[in-house]
Amino acid sequence: MSTETLTTGEAAARLGESDRLVRLWCKQGRFPGAKLVEHPRGDYWTIPARDLKDFVKPKPGPAPKPKAAEKAPRKSRKKTEAKP
Repeated sequence: MSTETLTTGEAAARLGESDRLVRLWCKQGRFPGAKLVEHPRGDYWTIPARDLKDFVKPKPGPAPKPKAAEKAPRKSRKKTEAKP
């Protein structure tokens, strides 16, 4: 069974995004089946077409910060007195 693989340019055209952004998403691991192919003239990514089927574009901007309830509890800052 043959699976269709796409270049970042082909995937970008299907998603309506830039080739550079698709390469970034590959590097971030947003396409589970994407593979970096090493080549003497320059490395490139291949992406299985099935990875684009249910792909949801992330919101632009930095990743959201965790909410206060999700953060680890803070350690006490009490100073301990030195014993004589």
